[in-house]
Amino acid sequence: MTAPVRVLVVCTGNAARSQIAEAFLARIPGIEAASAGTYPAGVHPLTIRVLAEAGIDWSAARSKSIIEMLDQDWDLVLTVCDNAREACPVVPGAKRTAHEGFPDPAAALGTEEERIVAFRAVRDRIATRMAGLAADLFAERAAAR
Repeated sequence: MTAPVRVLVVCTGNAARSQIAEAFLARIPGIEAASAGTYPAGVHPLTIRVLAEAGIDWSAARSKSIIEMLDQDWDLVLTVCDNAREACPVVPGAKRTAHEGFPDPAAALGTEEERIVAFRAVRDRIATRMAGLAADLFAERAAAR
């Protein structure tokens, strides 16, 4: 049996973007995903809500510090916000790093409905990109054999 592809997704607060990416990656067989923040701020309630709309129960998730992840091996460490890319420490166990920037839905202003629209848009962009990323990672692994 082949070991899973291990992906760590990093964002500043580990409140929205990295949590959403982890949630979608974790649903893909053959991927072992985790997320962390350079300055963890707690999982945003609208993150939990938009993931529930997508059929993912994320209510037990917690915001984690990148420090908790430094002693693990990762096939890929993916930053999903520009601030995290700048502040992310070197992860000694990372075979590779990459960056995919997404807008911060937690920074959206307006009514709750306007903010949920922003969260949904980012959720959908991340879901699409994580599916493509997983396909790329599996293709790279197959080509390396």
